[in-house]
Amino acid sequence: ASPRPQSSKARRAAVIAAKSAAVAGGGLAAASAVSAVERKPDNRADAAAGADEPPKLSANAVFVMDQNSREVLVSKNDKAVMPIASLTKLMTGLLVADAKLPLDEEITITEDDLDIYKGTGSRLSVGTRLTRGEAMHLALMSSENRAAHALGRTYPGGMLNFVRLMNAKAAELGMRDTRSSARDLALLVAAAYQRPLLREFSTSQGYSVDSGRRVLQYRNSNRLTADPKWDIDLQKTGYISEAGRCMV
Repeated sequence: ASPRPQSSKARRAAVIAAKSAAVAGGGLAAASAVSAVERKPDNRADAAAGADEPPKLSANAVFVMDQNSREVLVSKNDKAVMPIASLTKLMTGLLVADAKLPLDEEITITEDDLDIYKGTGSRLSVGTRLTRGEAMHLALMSSENRAAHALGRTYPGGMLNFVRLMNAKAAELGMRDTRSSARDLALLVAAAYQRPLLREFSTSQGYSVDSGRRVLQYRNSNRLTADPKWDIDLQKTGYISEAGRCMV
């Protein structure tokens, strides 16, 4: 979300963000900056009480940090290391963006992109051709699994090199690794926020891809991006059973 000067309003926004993230489930939520508009309280007393009231968090881990001052606004188990599901796709996007690979280059979904271990879903059939930019868009906006895998597979040096570079980038950012904590994810969000392409793709509301057989309509996996009360500049959601529902 867009950076805001530190204020009591920003603190309340952080609390709102943590509550909203917690609603997503038992997973993990992190943010390096948040803003939101809440319904106006009936009176000033209610406003003061709400500002001091700690959020009731159902998520296992939460970390909210002011992007400008780096002040921690809300935290809960923020150093606990746990699986982060598709939040890793934000790191995928970061590497592809920094490599400055041609986004108009066509890549093809192959059998190598099928998830034979967990059987995660995808609407892109084997043989589907799309540009690198389209694959990146779908991976960040809709968490398209085969699109994300194809980005790593077609990266210079192949998938093994891509994974090595992901872990190297995590270390460079100060993260433990890409199986990380809410606090570490705030570092990833802060870095990804500096790439305009990642902000654009992750907050896009929808995108259409011609698969060759039919036109596939994709929507953003995070419904908050369509909520006018929220001003979100970068986001990513994730889910696997081991991690629960996750969001940055």
